[in-house]
Amino acid sequence: MKFYFSTRQIPQLKGLSMGERMEKLRAAENKLTPPEKMILNIFKLLIMVPVFVFILRASQDWLALVWAGLFILAYPFFLKPLQYSLSAKYLKDPTPSQGDE
Repeated sequence: MKFYFSTRQIPQLKGLSMGERMEKLRAAENKLTPPEKMILNIFKLLIMVPVFVFILRASQDWLALVWAGLFILAYPFFLKPLQYSLSAKYLKDPTPSQGDE
């Protein structure tokens, strides 16, 4: 599985506007199988649970808020590439139609 860090890197979405890329990516996400959705949700939990633990510990140590912030910043850096990579296989290859000739 190839990891894509941006929607611009996905070959099936090249040449499309941001709105079109997001629309096609959303449609591809709806085609994810239950195990793939579960993998995404487990990774979301692995990032979000420590955030709340650190927030609860903030009353004892204010530095815990810094760690919570770092985990929140890590969320898109780890989860989005996984999400794009899992969804990319459900995107159709751009093939020119016969009327475009």
